[in-house]
Amino acid sequence: MSASHVVFRSEGYGIEGRLAIGGARAVVVTHPHPLYGGDMDNEVVTAITAAFAQAGYTTLHFNFRGVGRSEGRYGDGVSEQADVCAAVDYLKDCGYADVELSGYSFGAWVNALCAGSRLPGIRMTMVAPPAAFMDFGAVTNLPGLKAVVTGSRDDIAPPDMLKRLTAHWNPEARLEILSGADHFFFGYREALIGRLADLLREGAAKNTAARIS
Repeated sequence: MSASHVVFRSEGYGIEGRLAIGGARAVVVTHPHPLYGGDMDNEVVTAITAAFAQAGYTTLHFNFRGVGRSEGRYGDGVSEQADVCAAVDYLKDCGYADVELSGYSFGAWVNALCAGSRLPGIRMTMVAPPAAFMDFGAVTNLPGLKAVVTGSRDDIAPPDMLKRLTAHWNPEARLEILSGADHFFFGYREALIGRLADLLREGAAKNTAARIS
């Protein structure tokens, strides 16, 4: 599935992204911390995108403001929430009524903040949300959270901490731990794609069964 370069607007700034057309469901995928080299070409971000593509989604991953060719400057995770909302709106304007969020590290944190205030109830997954590095205190309830994936050796998104937080955010959400993986998933890219794609397909099957019943 080839991706095309797109530009959408967020608070007047041009935000660059890559859109790959798949099925009727769509997902916005966000990247790790801009101040530590995070961008939409990050290998974990492209792994997440590949997993959603395997599960039949249309995917949009983009550079937060101030990254790559996106205009603007870093906004401490506040302005970046506007970028997430703008990406969701862009997909809806393209005709995708069913839009989800997924993100890695800083991107997962921004998505969680956004889902907790600006996009309440939006379905989402998180990969290695940096609970030991970023403040998730403002995130209290994520009814749309379906799954959290982290590595057993991740000291930035520690499994024990995420177990407590996931139960707090949404007791029905799945916590998946990739044995041996660290925060950067070195050597575990394909395992991450496979695990996340399986979770998405399982979720789709449950939704279909619920509609039939």
